[in-house]
Amino acid sequence: MTARIYKPSKHAMQSGKAKYQHWVLEFEPADKKRPDALMGWAGSHDTQSQVRLRFPTQEAAIDYAKRYGIDYVVMAEQPRELKIQAYADNFR
Repeated sequence: MTARIYKPSKHAMQSGKAKYQHWVLEFEPADKKRPDALMGWAGSHDTQSQVRLRFPTQEAAIDYAKRYGIDYVVMAEQPRELKIQAYADNFR
């Protein structure tokens, strides 16, 4: 049971950062998804892939994983690149 610890990045279509301040612990999928015979929906028997835990800091997420014996991989936070431009630049 391996988990990923990462800080989610903001989507390009969103301007706010309210839900992107926390670190997330998410389990790696143990079973690949396959289509259901009746409905055709993708699914698996892996219930751990449905679990997403949020933590205020990266250290809190690592402490949780260590306390419960979960193997983890920390994914580095992506740096933000701001492109500062004026509104008038849209018309040049």
